[in-house]
Amino acid sequence: MISCSEAVDRLWAYLDATVGHDERQEMEEHLALCLRCCGELEFAVALRRFLADSEREDVPPDVLARLRGTLEELGP
Repeated sequence: MISCSEAVDRLWAYLDATVGHDERQEMEEHLALCLRCCGELEFAVALRRFLADSEREDVPPDVLARLRGTLEELGP
C-alpha cells in the first residue's frame, strides 16, 4: 500500500483522472483505510467546487490569501 505522502502527492492527479489504472487502484485502496487522506480528498473536492462556483472577483482577499497558502503547502 502507498504511504500518506504518496497519496497526497497523487491527490490532484487522481482527481483529474490523469493517473493510470494501477495508481488509481492504489489510491482507492489507501483512501479506503486512511481517514487523514480521506479528509485531504474531501477538502480538495470542496475546494474545487468552491472555486468552480465562485468568480475570482467575488472571493474576499483574506480567503484568497488563505487559499494560496494552502495550495503552497499541498504543492510540489
